[in-house]
Amino acid sequence: MCTLKPGVLLTETEYGMALLDQKSAEYWTLNPTAALVLRELLDGHGAERAAAALVERYEGVDADVAARDVMSIVEEFRSAGLITP
Repeated sequence: MCTLKPGVLLTETEYGMALLDQKSAEYWTLNPTAALVLRELLDGHGAERAAAALVERYEGVDADVAARDVMSIVEEFRSAGLITP
C-alpha cells in the first residue's frame, strides 16, 4: 500500500498514466504495466497483489517475473520520490 507524494498529480491516459510533480515540474508517463502496478498500490493492495494482477492481465507472464518487475517498478517510483512510503 502507498500514496502519492503530496503535490504529485495523476491522470489516466489512453496509453497508461501520467504523473506530474508540481513542485519540481517533472512529469512521468507510465506504460500500461506500470500504471496497473501503481493503481493496485494506490487502491491499498501490496506488491504481491500487484504482481498477481499482472499475471491475470497479461497471458503467459510468469509469477516470479511479475513479482520482480513489480519490485523494480516500486523502487523506481520511490527513487523518483513519487510515492510514500
